[in-house]
Amino acid sequence: MLEILQKLVGTEHVWADEPMKGHTTFRVGGPARYLAEPKDAGELAGVIEACRGAGMPYTIVGNGSNLLVSDAGYDGVVIHLFRNMSRLEVRGNRMTLEAGVLLARAANAACREGLAGLEFASGIPGTVGGALVMNAGAYGGEMKDVVRRVKALAADGMLREYTNEEMDFGYRRSRISREKSIVLEAELELRPGRTEEIRARMDELKEQRTKKQPLEYASAGSTFQRPQGYFAGKLIEDAGLRGFRVGDAQVSEKHCGFVINRGDATASEIAELIRQVQDRVYETSGVRLQTEVKFLGFGEERV
Repeated sequence: MLEILQKLVGTEHVWADEPMKGHTTFRVGGPARYLAEPKDAGELAGVIEACRGAGMPYTIVGNGSNLLVSDAGYDGVVIHLFRNMSRLEVRGNRMTLEAGVLLARAANAACREGLAGLEFASGIPGTVGGALVMNAGAYGGEMKDVVRRVKALAADGMLREYTNEEMDFGYRRSRISREKSIVLEAELELRPGRTEEIRARMDELKEQRTKKQPLEYASAGSTFQRPQGYFAGKLIEDAGLRGFRVGDAQVSEKHCGFVINRGDATASEIAELIRQVQDRVYETSGVRLQTEVKFLGFGEERV
């Protein structure tokens, strides 16, 4: 399998037994059996076809900002889109982005070009691809507000293109997540603005995040989805879990909606902390929290 992957994407873009702690914002995770970095849709499709032909599990990873990989790692192929598939172009008020472009990079590029509308994404640590899968949002903005069209590799191996309406965006979901497609590229439609005003708004949001979020620790951002009619952080606080720890994994004292790695947490400790938070909140409020974080290599489906 290693030789096949090397032929498909090049020896310098394939690693065996690659520690995933270096590819997730939690900074934990054991080795992936293989990690491959395709540079375009053709190579991506080739890697997927090879995995399917060999009966080898595979998963798509961007910046790893919404991912918890087990300490045992992942016995399959991690297809990493962050570095190679990261082309960014601006024409007029439209921005074309490959799936591996970081949202912060996109927001800064929009600011330099005097394009407004993407400020909300400037502090989200993920990539464009992951943001479209879950319709990422913050501070009153969501990806659905700026997307014009999306190119994707469908589950049947065909290339598809979707308009904003066809993406069926909802809270932390989209057509991409429902159909298990893979984002290749997106075109955003922004609006003209004054660079200094755009930068001021981005700085304002950065200040709010710094005050309210535990940015000094490794985490996956907001750990839990917002339950309808509630706020996850408030439910966790009301359950008496502010600062609650399992080993070096902790419910943030600054913002209870964040589970943080204080420095030496294991993936097992983080997963156990999440489970205990879900159980305690359910006991105290009757609300079962669902995670935004995805679990990989745990041998069971987690939600």
